[in-house]
Amino acid sequence: MKNNVHLPTLSSFPVLAPDALATSAAEAVREILAEAASANTTRSYHSALRYWAAWFQGRFGTPIALPVPEAAVVQFIVDHVARRAKAGLVWELPVALDTQLVAAGLKQHAGAYKLSTVVHRIAVLSSVHQLKKQPNPCEQPAVRHLLARARRAAVKRGERPSKKTAIVRSGLEALIATCDDSLEGVRDRALLYFAFASGGRRRSEVAAADLSDLRLIGPDQYVYRLEHSKTQQAGPSATSTPDKPILGIAGQAMTAWLTASGLTEGAIFRRLWTKRTGDALSPAAVGAIVQRRAAKAGLKGSFGGHSLRSGFITEGARQGVALPALMAMTEHRSVASVVGYFQAGGVADNPAARLLEDD
Repeated sequence: MKNNVHLPTLSSFPVLAPDALATSAAEAVREILAEAASANTTRSYHSALRYWAAWFQGRFGTPIALPVPEAAVVQFIVDHVARRAKAGLVWELPVALDTQLVAAGLKQHAGAYKLSTVVHRIAVLSSVHQLKKQPNPCEQPAVRHLLARARRAAVKRGERPSKKTAIVRSGLEALIATCDDSLEGVRDRALLYFAFASGGRRRSEVAAADLSDLRLIGPDQYVYRLEHSKTQQAGPSATSTPDKPILGIAGQAMTAWLTASGLTEGAIFRRLWTKRTGDALSPAAVGAIVQRRAAKAGLKGSFGGHSLRSGFITEGARQGVALPALMAMTEHRSVASVVGYFQAGGVADNPAARLLEDD
């Protein structure tokens, strides 16, 4: 795709310095840090802006500055989105620049990005322009139209958004069976039960879980108060249900972990060094625990922290739990969003396929 606006082309460019953000981008990061309650959002925005600064400098030979030209945003899209040509899938990002971006740790691997990544990075740039009250190139018709066409082309090529495989009750039981009586096994058992039973908690919410929000209401029965979530970043609203029950075998697992670890304050789930507890687990570490236990259990699929969230919703729907009750546990505000987490499973496993059969 050609641009009518002439910008510096890639001829020679300095070695990228990912730690040295352009002044405008660095200032935008500080504003986002001050406003965003979600650490995950902050990290993703910071990463996206670092990439924008390095790509812009490498592509055009000048530091990024706001407002970013519309033509540069178009160039970013065609540089990173694959399209079908006679020679196969192609994109416009120069190989030399691509290599530098990878070497600088700003890209995981060479080649085109997934469309979802491009959309996210443009959304971040759009947010920066809004915060700085600058003319927003990301909202221009040419940019929106190009992204819409890119989505349609990706669908025609058979690309679909990837979802983590749901871990329903049977899968959860398989993961739990891999947990022995070691301190790590006791921790992982409590973590898995907590994440599932409290409403399919996100990995960031599990990592942030604190003992100050956990209340014992009976023998092996707890209530966890979810003060902050992705949809409730400013704290519980009038329509939310922040208290999440941890009962039955999930409560027993929590009691066993607190007893074995001796924890009385701070993060509930910690890093371990043999028989010693350390600082709080990171969200990535929570996802890694799910993946490691799924591998040990021999489960087939793509697993991660969100597998427990999808699994909770899927299992609840299979057992006939009313949607409002599920949403009260998950903190979803949109019916469309919660339905999007439901995974029917294999064709033969879908209960809607057996409507003509007798019970």
